[in-house]
Amino acid sequence: MNVQKKGKNGNWRIQGIVFALFIIASSISWGQAYKASTEIGVYGGGSYYIGDLNPNKHFVNSKPGFGLVYRYNLSTRHSLRATAFYGNVYGDDAEGKTAAQLNRNLNFKSSIMELAVGYEINLFKYYIKDMRDPITPYFFYQLAYTRINPMTDYSGNDIALQPLGTEGQGTSASTKNNYSLNQITIPLGIGLKFNLCRRVAMSFEYGIRKTFTDYLDDVSGNYVDSDVLRGENGPLAAELADRSLEGSGGMNRGNPNNKDWYSFYGMMITFKPFKKDICEFNQSF
Repeated sequence: MNVQKKGKNGNWRIQGIVFALFIIASSISWGQAYKASTEIGVYGGGSYYIGDLNPNKHFVNSKPGFGLVYRYNLSTRHSLRATAFYGNVYGDDAEGKTAAQLNRNLNFKSSIMELAVGYEINLFKYYIKDMRDPITPYFFYQLAYTRINPMTDYSGNDIALQPLGTEGQGTSASTKNNYSLNQITIPLGIGLKFNLCRRVAMSFEYGIRKTFTDYLDDVSGNYVDSDVLRGENGPLAAELADRSLEGSGGMNRGNPNNKDWYSFYGMMITFKPFKKDICEFNQSF
């Protein structure tokens, strides 16, 4: 069963890469008459996650996020983009609405470091240097390396969860190995960008990230035998694996059928570099 899931995820990644390369190659031919241009900039906004501790509420528990942006404009409709984003995500069963979630009593937080490359498509003709075509909606898709590190608050201390194997990873209580803190993700999103003046633009953007892990929050499957976990991974692992207020009662610890997601949303300021007069309004080109 596990082998089949890995195969599906591998196909997802291969198909996405092939499709992206095809679109990029096509765009280069579309933009042959266009003089390519470069933009660099900064990003500021928020980040949040969707998973076992927050199944469906968007924008809740948002934490600050920031980053750097690079665009290589192939034409007035197509751009390559590279981004480096950093943020944090958070979830707490104490804020849940169901009795089962409140009883489970788990919490986590994780830093998110994301390095991504991909493709951006403008819906309208747009050029950062041209105030005659100053605004466009756009959408983007990327391939990203993401570093996660789920932690929990325990007696006022932040405890890293992955080394503890809270669902029996690496012990005789489970067939699973410890999940990786290094993940491949697929950022997808939409935005609106507009020129503030020649060479300077602002963008408002929302993007959600498809992950291939269910352990961004360290919660996925079943409770395991606490005695085995205590004996092989230590008493702290057993303590943090089951923090239920009234006992787990045979319930699953999480839902293994749904992978976790996270999002970045916010504002970008980009500019076309290598000119002394950055903000020009009336000069022709």
